[in-house]
Amino acid sequence: MATRSQAERDATTVEIVYAIVSAVFRACATGLLLASPMLFLGLRGPAMKIVGGIAVVLAIGVLLWRLISVLWRFDNQRRH
Repeated sequence: MATRSQAERDATTVEIVYAIVSAVFRACATGLLLASPMLFLGLRGPAMKIVGGIAVVLAIGVLLWRLISVLWRFDNQRRH
């Protein structure tokens, strides 16, 4: 089994941090965009719960999608 150089380990660390930061940023932006009707239109009751639930679910989906896509792309580039 080949060991990785320090530069390879550093590149992997940087890519992981980039994936996390960009995923969190996109998820927050998505959540705020989708939750904006609650904030600006003053939704209350069941409508607020539905919009809030959709915002959370889609924000989590964006977070996971971004993490997976960035790390998958990095892994493919590293292998070639």
